[in-house]
Amino acid sequence: MSWISFLADASASNSASNFFPIGLQLIFAAGFVATMIGVSAWVGPKRKTTDKLASFTSGIETHGNARQPMAIKYFLVAILFVLFDVEVIFFYPYAVNFRDLGWEGFMAVFMFVTFFMIGFIYIIKKGALKWED
Repeated sequence: MSWISFLADASASNSASNFFPIGLQLIFAAGFVATMIGVSAWVGPKRKTTDKLASFTSGIETHGNARQPMAIKYFLVAILFVLFDVEVIFFYPYAVNFRDLGWEGFMAVFMFVTFFMIGFIYIIKKGALKWED
């Protein structure tokens, strides 16, 4: 099969009439959402009290200024957790396909783990996981 016939087949199957049901479904979904929001705003109760207009604070009375400085250690540990958690997700495709990937895949994962461990050792050496000052 030549490229020209392949492109001709692709252009014939991607006509606008093939996308009509998808467009109709999107229009129907957007109309349904807009209708439901409008009906709930029109029919729903509108009693504005001071309790409803107050900001929600989980039942704890607020005190002090919210702009006070906070220790960066908490945020650093949270960011590092997300970073290493996302990196571990990349091991799953290798675990599923390790036989098909062969030695080339093994070397790629070995390099990935090496860089992963170098970053982890760097973080430990910098003391990013120590809570005491």
